[in-house]
Amino acid sequence: MLTVRDSREAPRTVIPRSSWRFAHTVDGKLTPSDRFIHLDGGFQAGKNYEYVYVVADPVVVGLGFAAVRDFAAYAKHASDAITPALRVYGEGISQNGRFLRDFLYQGFNADEEGRMALDGVLAHVAGAGRGSFNFRFAQPSRDAQPTSSVFFPTDIFPFTDQPETDPVTAETGGLLDRAGAENVVPKIFFSNTSYEYWGRACALIHVSADGKKDATISDNVRIYHFTGLQHFSGPTPPEKGAGDLLGQQPQSPLPVRYFWRSMIANMDTWVRTNTLPPPSSYPKIADGTLVAIKDYAFPAIPGVNQPDEANAGYRLDFGPNWHDGILSIQPPKVGQAFPVLVPQVNFDGNERDGVRLPEITVPLATYASWNLRDPSIGAPDQRVSFEASYIPFPKTAIDRQKKGDPRLSIVERYKSREDYLASYTSALDELVRQRWILPEDRDVVLHRGEQEWDQVMK
Repeated sequence: MLTVRDSREAPRTVIPRSSWRFAHTVDGKLTPSDRFIHLDGGFQAGKNYEYVYVVADPVVVGLGFAAVRDFAAYAKHASDAITPALRVYGEGISQNGRFLRDFLYQGFNADEEGRMALDGVLAHVAGAGRGSFNFRFAQPSRDAQPTSSVFFPTDIFPFTDQPETDPVTAETGGLLDRAGAENVVPKIFFSNTSYEYWGRACALIHVSADGKKDATISDNVRIYHFTGLQHFSGPTPPEKGAGDLLGQQPQSPLPVRYFWRSMIANMDTWVRTNTLPPPSSYPKIADGTLVAIKDYAFPAIPGVNQPDEANAGYRLDFGPNWHDGILSIQPPKVGQAFPVLVPQVNFDGNERDGVRLPEITVPLATYASWNLRDPSIGAPDQRVSFEASYIPFPKTAIDRQKKGDPRLSIVERYKSREDYLASYTSALDELVRQRWILPEDRDVVLHRGEQEWDQVMK
């Protein structure tokens, strides 16, 4: 069955079987294919199409968890290991980060002798997700994007590291329940960018399931929000995405690499010497830095359209045995969504909380945590997958007044290039002091600041 709908929660319309076929255009000729669907009249940009089918020749899935566990045990304990190690850390970005969250949830951090497999876990930009890794007919790449991979077992309860209770279903659980019961809880970093709060329901990892209060975080866990970054680091100078990632604004160019380098060093010293890493830094309900979308106070910047929705985690029902890995209802029954909360912004449109590069502390632009789709790819009121926005400040007061931009211009903020770089350097040195930037990376990050000023003011 092939269906189409206008958005994630819109009703599906069944496309008549006579209107589509299994075929692909090759050299201008429609050719039968078991890998493509041809729709008479063509597919419409911005629509959600969904194909549900009876599978043939399914592959064996779910062994990845055991493979990671067993390799870690082999490296740490086998006398003849060709990769001997005293400690093993798991590092995962995006889907790999969701894999690591699910790895912990499903109890794979105890090896077959009951020993700890991964001593440290760095799960980056996983949001609140786990994933379709250990189900019958699993599809691991399904990742709950704004306009695709919708209603797969990705962002599913429980979300927090400590036990929580779903007020709707009364289900109780925590991400680390099994690791805690087996005394194999590793040191953990859950790090996310601004995008994940809008695109991956990230707030659910540190709030109660009813969205009313901040959750308690385990001593072995740090949660970090990298303010102004997007799911993947964008190019510099900033430019728009391409293809189905073409947004209305240029992408955020802020890099994650320097934070990553420091996180690896911080994790290593935490595991080896119990030297505590930087404290958790993320938006909170208690101090007003985490809010419902209706309370999101982004400034009215001329020419910049704003989203009115964000991805949610949903209560899904794939059938009576789906928690045991057997999904028998496709598409699933969709219940009530979990609350959606996003980081609050200041008068410039930059988020108020989190771990902040100098570009956020001493800004030359607004780094919005979303980017709407360009009209040429359809659905211009919906968000582009994975991207944030770069919206430069006006250069002068005259530019600001002509455009009606509510943000102060650059020359109104900084007396000169030297004045700007002095403030940038001070912010950078504070990050080095807090162990967010490695000392050996200071000069390259400072040079980046110099380049950014010259690019904006040329």
